[in-house]
Amino acid sequence: MKVHLLYPDEDFDPARTLAPGVDDVIRDLGLEIVFEAMGAGDPFLRDVARQALAATVDDPATIRYRQAILADALHRPEVVREAYAIAVDAIEGERRIWGAASDHPGSVLGRAVRVLDLFVVHLRKLRTLADAHGAEVASDGLRRLLAMLAAELDDAYLRTVDDHLRRLRRDDVLMSARLGLANRGTGYVLRRPRHARRGWREWLGLPDRPSLTYEIAERDDAGARALGDLKGRGVALAAIALAQSADHILGFFRLLRAELGFYVGALNLHERLAGAGEATCFPEPLPAGRPALAATGIYDPCLALLGVERIVGNDVQADGRRLVMVTGANRGGKSTFLRSIGIAQLMMQAGMFVAARSFRADVRDRVLCHFRREEDASLRSGKLDEELGRMSVLVDRVTPASLVLLNESFASTNEREGSEIARQILAPLLDAGVKVVYVTHLYDLAAGLHGELGPDALFLRAERGPDGRRTFRLLEAEPLPTSFGADVYRRVFGADPPGAPTTDAAMGPVEGAAAAAGAVILPRRGLGGAIG
Repeated sequence: MKVHLLYPDEDFDPARTLAPGVDDVIRDLGLEIVFEAMGAGDPFLRDVARQALAATVDDPATIRYRQAILADALHRPEVVREAYAIAVDAIEGERRIWGAASDHPGSVLGRAVRVLDLFVVHLRKLRTLADAHGAEVASDGLRRLLAMLAAELDDAYLRTVDDHLRRLRRDDVLMSARLGLANRGTGYVLRRPRHARRGWREWLGLPDRPSLTYEIAERDDAGARALGDLKGRGVALAAIALAQSADHILGFFRLLRAELGFYVGALNLHERLAGAGEATCFPEPLPAGRPALAATGIYDPCLALLGVERIVGNDVQADGRRLVMVTGANRGGKSTFLRSIGIAQLMMQAGMFVAARSFRADVRDRVLCHFRREEDASLRSGKLDEELGRMSVLVDRVTPASLVLLNESFASTNEREGSEIARQILAPLLDAGVKVVYVTHLYDLAAGLHGELGPDALFLRAERGPDGRRTFRLLEAEPLPTSFGADVYRRVFGADPPGAPTTDAAMGPVEGAAAAAGAVILPRRGLGGAIG
């Protein structure tokens, strides 16, 4: 029996090794918060969520296959949750069945019979569930699973299984054998007990054939062991077959738990987001080839899961754009937007809903991140060394079909050098077809690319009100030579920064335009360019 709820034609492997770099992506995007919400206190569900989101699916048909099943699950959550509970109960029940440590055929047979007795009970529950809800589901995957359960676990099959198990539970064993070399027994065959069916002699009223009987005395331990060995030889083939059947059904329940676990986790996450009043939608996965990215009301679901009350969603239209570059005010929501894009891409390619009112994007074979890290406490290397080392690893892993998320990369050096390093890395990535979303304060880099790339790039800027208030909205706009760090200075110190200009006359044309937009420009310091 096949489950096939995550792939149309293959099984999900919850234990497979994830691609290198996944841990960095999970850390940078804060995905552990999403995994915990999907797990809802169940470590198994959390681990399945981690595997499913990190194992990127780049086939739009498979993504839509999962979306249809999840839509069924959202419509009939009790069906998915009940089937998951049945699988869990079957697996936990099997673990509690005691079995002898030896591999004696009699012990193997006894445990296999008890395990199959348990499994038959749970298979009947699945059959009942399939009969009750098979006509209510619409997705190909869930409808196929329930139809398979109804067909494979019909009444005739279950009665046959019960009959065999009832016979195997008996202590008496009827078997036949032949005498082989040196009068050793050979050709042991387990037979159906005589009381199970009437022979032709009994039907005709003829007496049974004479037979020889040997009885073992109660204290004859050696004789009892010899009889046990004979019985073991007779039941060996049946024990092996029954143990294999039990393992096969156990494997089915384990797959059922893992694949249903993904949808139970998605239900848990959906309930949390809906309870917080946040919107979700099924995204539109587009084939690889032409870069595509469009969203309305996209937000970081981690904020909702952490209980943030006021979450501002953003709109983005970047179809056909190789690069999305985000600049603007400090603490204006740029990094949050970057995380929301990465999480939405991964959730879409896992076959889930996303945290937005609408979302579409082309599929990518992997998501890679290069975010700022805290200073190395051991002081074994400088911060720029550390950044370049991680970027070297990322470049080794990137492919032309990747999505790369950069957050303040190379801000640890001065503006001129950081911009040049970033430019030398971005150019070959974009030429190869890699899609990049870059949050940066490097004005020299952003302004240069704004003039060079034209319609091939989208430039967004974090909005700032005239009074310095952050709206956390991103607008399509060219970069400014300031990140409005003076606003942070005022908030912390309660006064203007020393040397801050008060009139536009002291500024050049670029600085004057920035001030007209509400910026406060601090004096340039050496190679660092504009700060603040």
